[in-house]
Amino acid sequence: MASLISGTEVSKDIQAKLKQDVIELQNNLHNFRPGLRIVQVGGREDSNVYIRMKIKAATEIGIDAQHVKFPRTISETELLMELKEMNDDPTVHGIIVQMPLDCEYDIDSHKVTDAVSPEKDVDGLHTINEGRTAIGDLKGFLPCTPFGCIELIKRSGVQISGAKAVVLGRSKIVGTPASELLKWENATVTVCHSRTKNLEDEVRSADILVVGIGRPEMVRGSWVKPGAVVIDCGINVIPDSTKKTGKRLVGDVCFDEVKSVASHITPVPGGVGPMTVAMLMKNTVISAQRAAAKLLQRQWSLKPLHINPVVPVPNDITIARSQHPKDIAILADEIGLVGNEVSLYGNKKAKVSLKVKDRLKDRKDGKYVVVAGITPTPLGEGKSTTLVGLVQALCAHKNRNTIACLRQPSQGPTFGIKGGAAGGGYSQVIPMEDFNLHMTGDIHAVTAANNLLAAQLDTRMFHEATQSDQALYDRLVPRIKGQRTFSKIQLRRLVRLGINKVDPDSLTKEELGKFARLDINPETIMWSRVVDINDRYLREITVGQSPTEKGLTRTTGFTISVASEIMAVLALSKDLSDMKDRLSKMVVAFDKAGSPVTADDLGVTGAMMVLLKDAIEPTLMQTLEGTPVMVHAGPFANIAHGCSSIVADDIALKLVGEQGFVCTEAGFGSDIGMEKFFNIKCRASGKTPNAAVIVCTIRALKMHGGGPPVTAGAPLKKEYTEENLELLEKGIPNLLKHIENGQKFGVPVVVAINLHSNDTEREHALVKKAALEFGAFDAITCTHWGQGGAGAALLADAVIKACEQNTKFDFLYQTQATINDKLMTIAKNMYGAGSIDLTPKAKAAVKFFQDKGFDNLPICMSKTSGSLTGDPAIKGAPKGFNLLVQDIYLSAGAGFLVAMCGEISKMPGLPTRPCIYDIDLNTETGEIEGLF
Repeated sequence: MASLISGTEVSKDIQAKLKQDVIELQNNLHNFRPGLRIVQVGGREDSNVYIRMKIKAATEIGIDAQHVKFPRTISETELLMELKEMNDDPTVHGIIVQMPLDCEYDIDSHKVTDAVSPEKDVDGLHTINEGRTAIGDLKGFLPCTPFGCIELIKRSGVQISGAKAVVLGRSKIVGTPASELLKWENATVTVCHSRTKNLEDEVRSADILVVGIGRPEMVRGSWVKPGAVVIDCGINVIPDSTKKTGKRLVGDVCFDEVKSVASHITPVPGGVGPMTVAMLMKNTVISAQRAAAKLLQRQWSLKPLHINPVVPVPNDITIARSQHPKDIAILADEIGLVGNEVSLYGNKKAKVSLKVKDRLKDRKDGKYVVVAGITPTPLGEGKSTTLVGLVQALCAHKNRNTIACLRQPSQGPTFGIKGGAAGGGYSQVIPMEDFNLHMTGDIHAVTAANNLLAAQLDTRMFHEATQSDQALYDRLVPRIKGQRTFSKIQLRRLVRLGINKVDPDSLTKEELGKFARLDINPETIMWSRVVDINDRYLREITVGQSPTEKGLTRTTGFTISVASEIMAVLALSKDLSDMKDRLSKMVVAFDKAGSPVTADDLGVTGAMMVLLKDAIEPTLMQTLEGTPVMVHAGPFANIAHGCSSIVADDIALKLVGEQGFVCTEAGFGSDIGMEKFFNIKCRASGKTPNAAVIVCTIRALKMHGGGPPVTAGAPLKKEYTEENLELLEKGIPNLLKHIENGQKFGVPVVVAINLHSNDTEREHALVKKAALEFGAFDAITCTHWGQGGAGAALLADAVIKACEQNTKFDFLYQTQATINDKLMTIAKNMYGAGSIDLTPKAKAAVKFFQDKGFDNLPICMSKTSGSLTGDPAIKGAPKGFNLLVQDIYLSAGAGFLVAMCGEISKMPGLPTRPCIYDIDLNTETGEIEGLF
């Protein structure tokens, strides 16, 4: 008499083990739970029975199993789209499509099963998983019923290796994969089917017999070799008058006959059936374990791109085009991004969803490094290039998870005097054309949102000037089909006004007028239109000159798009909710009673959010060596706070993990971008930096030592092309001041000397000696421009060691200090000033903002980048000078007060010979030329 192989008992053992596996997963990852989606089309009751069984088993194990039911009217296209969403959802680890599909329309079931991602195909029915099984690659998902059959045979104690196995049936779901699995267990396998000759003899030769032919009780006792192991995969309903239901379940094997011949046999029911469910659960847990392993994985599986530096170094665009970038989807996968966290813009750049932060919220942040510079020459000292070289060195050469976070370039400088801003030489972001031009349209979105608010501001003033309170109210809250209601944004305004009513018809005449009329004082308007090009003729304009505006003209002007407060809001927002709150609080003007008028008062917040909903997502690109770069936001450093976004840094810090590095830029010198990075950005983000890198050049230090002017487009004077230690030594105090600036915040400072071809070893030695004696953590000569990451390897080593130090980071001032105290603290500590003076206009602004309750905000100093002072002509590191503050204005949404120190144009102009003369499109190749 054969021993029963109880699938029910074995499945219980498997499910108990899986339950422990899920508990272990949750111990390692808080709130992590395996996710299974069971997709059903229609509502066949036989399918519902199986689905309930699967959900019950999953729930007992700890799997989040959800029954996703679609109507019989769903089309194939719609179903495939739904499956894609599940594929992209990182909380879903397993997807099964319950067959048959009960649909009114023809749906290709094979196309449907192949639409499930192979990584989530826990049924094991995807062509890729089937193919893997066929060639012996068992790392994919094995089909559940055959998988269960093998487990049952193993549990019987029978040796599979060397045994003669016969599989009766060749279906895609059971027979064919069962034969493959037996083969890879080293059995000698014969596959039989209804047309096999001498079928009984073939079956009788089997030491192991697996039956899945789909015919009730087809295999008789006389067909079975004495002592064989029989696995019955069949399930059939036959009439039985002895049963209350008049029917019973039987397998493809005549159990009563075969049990007296075989050594082991599976019953029906209670044999293979429970094992199918158990192995489905096992596959789901395996998928979840793989997903969890990725979350816990410390080291990326990133494959760098090789570069072959040549001498002399070609121009930037030639170098960029010599490299073939990775497909951005591959890079995204390498750094741990999944599914719907990545939106592809072609194959070289992609938007990264803020969902990453939620998925990785329990992962510890990586090391946080800010890169700034000394006071630069008009040529720039290679800060962005150094940052890119550093991350190439850390990631491609030191095997550390590392992401560079850079600002998006404005088209103003790109077409003006600077040209491209993707780094340079063998340390740049590629494709550099995409990086410098449009990219994913974020600046255009900022421009549109800014100008929408400007249009609404002027329009509202026009309508208030030409209508009565009642007419305004009736148009603002129109009656539609006899009913009128307040919109959400209007309800918020009512709350701010202290009017606790929701029925538009219940307002008093006074409340109605208070709600409808903003009563803006035109003299206080702080909001201007923007455009992302340098256009000096838009600095001051008159609007409203058309006869249709009834003489309601006013003087205003344009600023460059990256100077918009919306750009600062984008850079400082933590998420969509935070951005919405900041946008709503933007003060565009004050009313005639002196109260602030906000974007929310104008009703524009929601519309701006719609324009900006994609712009809040950073763009993933890559360096020349195939390491990741997050590009996001672009506030000017001498006008705004000059840092890339909090969102990009936050996502990057989670992706690199505890042992990784995020290197983010701060515009211009430490006195401008880095000071604002610490006092504004880190205050808003709550992040603590681990180190600062200060980039310098021998050329800039000589200029600060009294060298002749450095002019873009003009040849360098001999003082810069020949060794001159005396001039260099006189200029070193500028570097020391920038080192000191970093030290004042309690972070280690690493000096990166960006090598130029005219430099000498003695010049570098002099700078290193001075920097180290002054307290810099290290000072390194870097050759990344000509050698890529390899040329910044020593800088990477220094940064790694610096980030191992215990920092004592602190802000330079507390926001509760008075506006004057904060101005003086920055001027004295960052610039070396001895005193500050405020013009009458600035003094009036200080009193006004104090009276209005805006005095507890950080200060964003708008100052020349060409000098530590407010005068761009003064070089070096002067002490005790007086800093003049000419005006102060409010950026309430961004969350700071802007202090204007000197003439800082918010709308640059084009030079006599802008870069546009060199930029062209080759109409034969489609390539952009002259963008360096």
